[in-house]
Amino acid sequence: MTDGPLIVQSDKTLLLEVDHDQAEACRRAIAPFAELERAPEHVHTYRLTPLGLWNARAAGHDAEQVVNVLLDYSRYPVPHALLVDIAETMARYGRLQLIQHPVHGLVLHALDRAVMAEVLRSKRTTGLVGTRIDDTDVVVHPSERGHLKQVLLKLGWPAEDLAGYVDGEAHAIALDTSGESNLGPDGQPKPWDLRPYQKQAVEGFWHGGSGVVVLPCGAGKTLVGAGAMARSQTTTLILVTNTVSARQWRDELVKRTTLTADEIGEYSGARKEIKPVTIATYQVLTTKRKGVYTHLELLDARDWGLVLYDEVHLLPAPIFRMTADLQARRRLGLTATLVREDGREDEVFSLIGPKRFDAPWKDIEAQGYIAPADCVEVRLTLPERDRMLYATAEPEDKYRLAATAPGKNRVVEQLVARHEGEPTLVIGQYIDQLEELADHIGADLITGSTSVTERQRLYDAFRAGEITKLVVSKVANFSIDLPEASVAIQVSGSFGSRQEEAQRLGRLLRPKGDGRTAHFYAVIARDTVDQDFAAHRQRFLAEQGYAYTILDAEDLAAGEPAAD
Repeated sequence: MTDGPLIVQSDKTLLLEVDHDQAEACRRAIAPFAELERAPEHVHTYRLTPLGLWNARAAGHDAEQVVNVLLDYSRYPVPHALLVDIAETMARYGRLQLIQHPVHGLVLHALDRAVMAEVLRSKRTTGLVGTRIDDTDVVVHPSERGHLKQVLLKLGWPAEDLAGYVDGEAHAIALDTSGESNLGPDGQPKPWDLRPYQKQAVEGFWHGGSGVVVLPCGAGKTLVGAGAMARSQTTTLILVTNTVSARQWRDELVKRTTLTADEIGEYSGARKEIKPVTIATYQVLTTKRKGVYTHLELLDARDWGLVLYDEVHLLPAPIFRMTADLQARRRLGLTATLVREDGREDEVFSLIGPKRFDAPWKDIEAQGYIAPADCVEVRLTLPERDRMLYATAEPEDKYRLAATAPGKNRVVEQLVARHEGEPTLVIGQYIDQLEELADHIGADLITGSTSVTERQRLYDAFRAGEITKLVVSKVANFSIDLPEASVAIQVSGSFGSRQEEAQRLGRLLRPKGDGRTAHFYAVIARDTVDQDFAAHRQRFLAEQGYAYTILDAEDLAAGEPAAD
């Protein structure tokens, strides 16, 4: 028995004592394979899951490393049965392999004949495989490559895809690190290079063939994408969340690579250009007319050598189905979090690929590449009348009532005054609430109905410092680059969405020119579902090492100093 910070239990939960002097080192060590479930003040609960262990295995961690971490940090003896289970679970990954056979083409190959017999007896694999070659090999039709991987994962035997990829149409792309297209404020070229972790991410992806790179917002995921494109030297299809994001990708690629604007096409609601590098929105690809996806031809419009998925945790379900047919092409998913609120992480694993690189947020902060952040939950007590209204409301109305509590306007006003002159975002879910807040603090408002041109004008003005306050709906959650934002005030969100909380904090993490700390406030109505959902949303950030301090709205009114 040691005095370690971790208690490992036979039900596959790990309890981490937050105040222990080894807690931070332990958190980093277990992060590649354990998922955080609950993060109250003193003890955080993690869980070991098959998908988490398989992701770790695909990323290069073996069972011996996982076992050693648990033994090194555990306070009590680790249950032997659990150690055996970890080793056996991780050993399931890769016992089946998809390979290219010189005679039979795409083949499912088994390193264990019994496993092959088991999966072929399952009704789920019927129709996905063809002729049995021998005890360890069966033919797979290329069109079923993705569907078979999904089924094998659900059967508990995730296949390692070693079948390779089509080369795709060659297209010269290189990183332009001279800075000739990346001018500084003085108008002079600003030379640059990929950061060490970005290079590792590109290498991890390329070595693995396909998969997901997980990096915090502000850590330069776009440059990882550009690095992968330069490595691929092929035509590339980039799928993004919205038109503003598409144009940011285009501008960044023109600035950071040898690509010209003429080589990059935008395929969105506004334009339908197909070029050697084409950037398309998820929305246009999932548009249906008379029950048919009308833009599917884009996926075959060129012989794409690389398909990039930005914000992969937001992939709509139809894109998964389309991706099942793209298994012969290299696929790179970029995201700040593998958390999906719909629980479809297994589809990301089987169709985009396993996690190839994951850098803890706090590690990148320590290297100075993202800004340090101070997270505060401001709790507001509802007045008696509002509490009674909430208490007697129908269950489906309770969150909206709590999230849009009128008292939040005053709290936001005080927080904006506390950070007067600092670039501040006020973020929420409900448009009527945001309209009232924008009017209340004298700020411009961006919602889904704001035109793309007007959004870009306001974002540009915010970046240039011409305006210091913006009220935004969830359209600003994803892929919006506002590097100087240093304060965010969240008044309402998508219920208990952990990914949304991560994205909203991420808006602040671009490093500041003067090195200042970013401030993230969540304004919460006390003793309501608003508080319950906030606790759920904060789980992901707790996993990354961010701690929320609690501040009472009355103390804010009394002028308690800001935390720096």
